[in-house]
Amino acid sequence: MTSTHPFAEVIGDPIEYSKSPVIHRFWLERLGIPAEYRATRIGREELQGYLAARKRDPKWRGCNVTMPLKLDALMQADERADGAIQVGATNCLVIREGELVALNTDVAGVAAVVIRLARLRPTATVTVLGSGGAARAVLVALKTLGTNNVAIQARNLSEAQSLAQQFQLALPPRPFDAPVRTDGLINATPLGMSGSPPLTVDLGEMPRGGWVFDLVTSPNPTALVVEAERSGLAASGGLPMLVEQAAAAFPLFFGAEPPRDTASDGELYQRLGS
Repeated sequence: MTSTHPFAEVIGDPIEYSKSPVIHRFWLERLGIPAEYRATRIGREELQGYLAARKRDPKWRGCNVTMPLKLDALMQADERADGAIQVGATNCLVIREGELVALNTDVAGVAAVVIRLARLRPTATVTVLGSGGAARAVLVALKTLGTNNVAIQARNLSEAQSLAQQFQLALPPRPFDAPVRTDGLINATPLGMSGSPPLTVDLGEMPRGGWVFDLVTSPNPTALVVEAERSGLAASGGLPMLVEQAAAAFPLFFGAEPPRDTASDGELYQRLGS
């Protein structure tokens, strides 16, 4: 597709469920910026040729990257920001002086939601479900917030132990189905997502004043969020994190800060179906 305006996009496969176009198009519309934001299906075998062509397009401003391309895109970038290196994946590619730069705005998105939801104390304890790429982004975010009292609960305990050592976590890994006994819980797995197996987790031993953050965005609310709220815990699904990571990427693509006033956020979440 040839564009008469500058454009950015989200790439991955599948891509039809991405909510990124809704977010970025809303902000472009609000700001009156003559630019586009697209969703483009790209498989792993197509990625190298796609990036080479996009680098030659003067109207291309970059892209968000979703599964299964986050590691491949990191490896094919010319430069890698520290956050992307720490996570071992990129969700955002931009052009700087003709070079393709890999970043990771998921870290900022996770941190922003945790700050609002948890008001972390230095002694707070957190359980992270999962040991994949999303869990790494969560661990980097928690590290930036000064929290290392973190326990990973994962099916693969050897991977969990490796992550615990890498991030110098104060709490040992636990089996995936163990009861959660920490102040906070972050689900960094796809379990509970529409089309994925359900997530079963025991929240019965979490303290009063505890909180749950489910990175899953669909359905909204997730079963985990519903269960947490029923248990008297503060809870958030993944949509706020999606908005926050997009807010970090938007100025990189379009050179302007997105409108984040109460009215704008309210209308955006309505469009997202929350």
